[in-house]
Amino acid sequence: MIRFYFHPTPNPAKVALLLEELGLAYEVVPVDTSKGEQHAPAFRAINPNGKVPAIVDTEGPGGKEARVFDSSAILLYLGEKTGRFVGAPADKPELLSWLFFIASGVGPFSGQAVHFQHAAPEKLPYAINRYRREIERHYRVLDRHLAGREFIAGSAYSIVDMSAWGWLARAGRVLPGEDDALAAFPNLKRLFETVDARPAAARAKAVAKDHPFKRTTDEETKRAMFPSNYPEIAM
Repeated sequence: MIRFYFHPTPNPAKVALLLEELGLAYEVVPVDTSKGEQHAPAFRAINPNGKVPAIVDTEGPGGKEARVFDSSAILLYLGEKTGRFVGAPADKPELLSWLFFIASGVGPFSGQAVHFQHAAPEKLPYAINRYRREIERHYRVLDRHLAGREFIAGSAYSIVDMSAWGWLARAGRVLPGEDDALAAFPNLKRLFETVDARPAAARAKAVAKDHPFKRTTDEETKRAMFPSNYPEIAM
């Protein structure tokens, strides 16, 4: 059994998609990050970094319970555990390269683009320009790579495509102001639509849909989500 610590945001969405594709039994444990539940000692024991997603595999290596945190680590762990969606051995160099390209580039730059355009108290033109331009650059890299290819790594659908899907689903929020944020990246748009049309993607988007996650942004939310802005908070 997999205990899946979840909030409806891009990185947990990737893991939800893989779990649904694999058909593994899992229990959703909602973590309301707007209420600061990710900072509770019980959750910090699972992920010391206080971020979602995280999983606990009750049947980990050697039959022992194992924790895994960080979305890319979870994708790799579950893919290798089941032997599915990780490509052939010859695909491993490309798979790892693109998985970490998304983890170290697409994800963080998307997050910062969202923050400075939607959450920051001041709309700083320099920061907004920098992160939008970097996301556009990362999208172009992927778009060019996908020319003449169906999937990102190897010839088959893999955890790399799932990782990209998690953030591409929020492209309109990352690059607001466009009718279609992916229109300028047709190969990337095609990949997103291919993954998004899979039955497992629909199921992943429905995970914990009835849980009453906090939707308002107030002082509690800001302190929970952006603790580094509050020097008095010891993290």
